[in-house]
Amino acid sequence: MLLSLVLCNISKNDQMKWIVTFFSSSIGKKLLMSLTGLFLILFLVVHLIGNLQLLKDDGGEAFNTYAYMMTHNPLIKIVAYGNYFFIVLHAFVGISIALYNRQAKGQKYAVPNSNKTTWASKNMALLGTLILAFILIHMGDFWFKMKFTDELAMVSYEGFPEVKDLYTRVSTAFSQLWIVIVYLVGLLVLSFHLWHGFQSAFQTLGLNHKKYTPLIKSVGQAYAILIPLGFAIIPIWYFFFKSM
Repeated sequence: MLLSLVLCNISKNDQMKWIVTFFSSSIGKKLLMSLTGLFLILFLVVHLIGNLQLLKDDGGEAFNTYAYMMTHNPLIKIVAYGNYFFIVLHAFVGISIALYNRQAKGQKYAVPNSNKTTWASKNMALLGTLILAFILIHMGDFWFKMKFTDELAMVSYEGFPEVKDLYTRVSTAFSQLWIVIVYLVGLLVLSFHLWHGFQSAFQTLGLNHKKYTPLIKSVGQAYAILIPLGFAIIPIWYFFFKSM
């Protein structure tokens, strides 16, 4: 509301300059981190629901048709490209904040120096960098091969005459121990990142109240455990049961 009132009283050129200046400031960067972080938190839920189609005993039909719709529906494609942008923006701003804090305060991450500070809160930049590397590996192994190569075989289902068989690629990948280990480590890192990031995003937005903050913290901690655990079930299931 306050931001809208300020922008209404200045010209369009000044508005653009003000926006650039604001989001280049420490407060603006933290706001961007919070907003993009909350969007990605929501995306993880949607992504998990889609990936859980891999657990259906239907030969991959549910997952392959889901993957087809995710890459061919115009609206979903717009949301997907927006998600890629937010991932890059979140990572870029996070690294920028970490570098600024290291120069200004000699800290790895902008948090108060107190006994209550957790390991995750002090190492959010490191955790974020590892997650970015994990995302690149994940996209290179599945998304890139599906979108830009002919490595995947074509299958057909009722209503879907030509669909790339991403299910078989996932099944093959998760039959290899080293890939399963990489994924589980990546999900553990994600859990630590979410453990602090969930509550921190709400706090940055000013949603900090003695009545609601404990609830937000509890929900965030549950989220940080359950969402990565949901993703982890998939490679574990494929390695120990599907590959037998």
